[in-house]
Amino acid sequence: MGLIERIFTLVFGGGNVLRETAEVFVENAEARAVRDAGLAEASLAQFAAEFAVPRRGWFDRAMDGINRLPRPALALGTLGLFVAAMVDPVWFAARMEGIALVPQPLWWLLGAIVSFYFGARHQMKGQEFQRSLMTTLALSQSLVARGALDAARGDNPALENWRADRE
Repeated sequence: MGLIERIFTLVFGGGNVLRETAEVFVENAEARAVRDAGLAEASLAQFAAEFAVPRRGWFDRAMDGINRLPRPALALGTLGLFVAAMVDPVWFAARMEGIALVPQPLWWLLGAIVSFYFGARHQMKGQEFQRSLMTTLALSQSLVARGALDAARGDNPALENWRADRE
C-alpha cells in the first residue's frame, strides 16, 4: 500500500488528489453555493442601502399629511354634490350652470394637474413598496444564512396529523 501511495503522490501531488483532479473538470458544487450565497447577500445589501429611508423631520411629516388630503376631499366632495342635488336642486343647478361655463382648455389643465399629482403619488408608493420588499428579502436572507428559520420551525403535531389524514 505504501508503494502505490507514493506513486500516486508523485504523479498527482499531495492532499486530496481525487478531489483536486476532479475539480479541474467539474466545478465544486459546495464552493459554487458559497459564492452564490455571497453574491446574493451582497446584492441584497446593495438594494437595502439604495432604498434606505432617511430620518424624516417635522416638515416632511406635515407635507405627507397635506398630501393625503386631496383624495378624501375629492371623494367626500363628490358625495356632497349628490347630497346637495337632493336637498336643494335649484341651488345645485345654478352651480352646475357655472361649471358648464368653464372653458375647455381650463378643464384640460385641471385634468393634467390631477393626473400628474396622482401619477407621482402612485410612483412614490410603488418605490416605497419596492424598498420594503428589499428590506424584507435582505432580512430573510440573513435569517436563512444563520439557520434561524429552521430553528424556529419546530414541531407542529396538528400539521403532521393533517398531512397524515391527507395521504
